[in-house]
Amino acid sequence: MSKKGVLFLASRGLNAKILELSPKRRVFADKYAGDSFDCIGGVLNDVMADAKGGVYFTMGGVFYANANGVVTQYGTGLRTNGLILSRDEKTLYVTNGSSLAAFDVEPDGSLVNQREFVKWEGGGGDGSAIDATGRIYVTTNEGIRVIGPEGHYLGMIPTPHGLVTLSFGGPGKKTLYAAEFFREEEGGSIHAPLIALRMTAQGYMGRTE
Repeated sequence: MSKKGVLFLASRGLNAKILELSPKRRVFADKYAGDSFDCIGGVLNDVMADAKGGVYFTMGGVFYANANGVVTQYGTGLRTNGLILSRDEKTLYVTNGSSLAAFDVEPDGSLVNQREFVKWEGGGGDGSAIDATGRIYVTTNEGIRVIGPEGHYLGMIPTPHGLVTLSFGGPGKKTLYAAEFFREEEGGSIHAPLIALRMTAQGYMGRTE
């Protein structure tokens, strides 16, 4: 959901698309360079709405659908998954394997100045969230990596199983909800429970994530 209350959804699978669910329901974007999203390759993954009426998303790369639904691709050499905007929406952070890439956001929503923001030892990152002080939280198979607003790796919150995504919520946005994803044993059933972590940190109040 954007700062202006517009709610978007990534519709995955065949005929992948970005849907606007509220305030009205419509297909927001489903074409890139004249072809359907299915021709891009990869899986439509995370989405991040901005205050300009556009949506950033990952699908084997970084893409931006502007307020008119016109899609442009950005970045090189990326293994993308999750993405999050900074609180002032001037920087976009994108997971890139066991590192976090950053882009500067131009006034029209386009992206420039790709760079490595932080790197860590261990598994690759998945979903991400941001708190009121600008710290970034990234899910991995080992737990939640915590990165400072200046790009310093601060440490990890260990979890019983690998995580795929997370978000601040609850009263005062002081609970960090995270989705686990694991098998009990090889060939066994897949489990995807939701866990809640009480935090002293507070999520960013200016945007629903």
